[in-house]
Amino acid sequence: MAYIGSTPPSRFVSNRAVTQFSGNGSTVAFTLEQAVVQDEDILVSVDGVIQEPSVAYAVSSGTTLTFDDPPSSNAGNNIFVYYLASQVGTVGHPSTQGLTATTGAFSSNATVAGTLGVTGVATGTIVKGTTSFQTPLIEFTDGDDAIAIADAGVITIKNTSSVITSEGGAVTTNIAQGLIKAWNRLDGDASTLASNDSFGFNVSSLADGGEGRYASTFTNAMANVHYAISVTGDIGSSGRWFGIIKGTSNTTKVNTVIYDESAGFADSDPTMMQVAGDLA
Repeated sequence: MAYIGSTPPSRFVSNRAVTQFSGNGSTVAFTLEQAVVQDEDILVSVDGVIQEPSVAYAVSSGTTLTFDDPPSSNAGNNIFVYYLASQVGTVGHPSTQGLTATTGAFSSNATVAGTLGVTGVATGTIVKGTTSFQTPLIEFTDGDDAIAIADAGVITIKNTSSVITSEGGAVTTNIAQGLIKAWNRLDGDASTLASNDSFGFNVSSLADGGEGRYASTFTNAMANVHYAISVTGDIGSSGRWFGIIKGTSNTTKVNTVIYDESAGFADSDPTMMQVAGDLA
């Protein structure tokens, strides 16, 4: 029947009230069009004769109707199943109208063609795959796990081309190449060579090669020997300068030498070393 006005906000579609089958004299199992809980939820008639529940037939798995004896093969539909249990309606929501609910769960995938807004706390996996995910402050555009944020707040960037805006805001600088890859501050005057700060950063061990000569082994090796090194030492007003034994420095360790003003080896506290370059 036609009506005047907008489409009703919701409509209900009732399940079937009766299902018809045709017997063939051999088939005993038939599939119902509506799930039922027990045998008494349906009224079954074969050739006009009402069948006794749980004796002449039984229902298993909610939708499989099984007869004790195969129904006859009379012409046309000769098996009638009437659903006696309360009908359960299903909602067919108009596609052009909004949907509001307090809670809900999807048993399969949900596709959002427009903008998804979350005002509460989102838990679990929100987006995984090749699509994008954006918050007011963070945007992930690749979906390839290039950025990982752990529960403790540790951020892992899995590429070598990430940049950060400069202090003045006019340019960007490469994050990976702009970092110091190793540093150490040690006490060369001590009777036993010691680090002032637990080997500093990316230095796993120290070795004393004699007066003013020290070897620092990297925790994580450098990619090649073309890294830049800065070393300095100090004994106060007399002054000292640095030297580097390039012949024995490699990707796993760097050897440094401190000279005094007479070009002789001299221990220094502190002796400070920095390495810039590419890690392996």
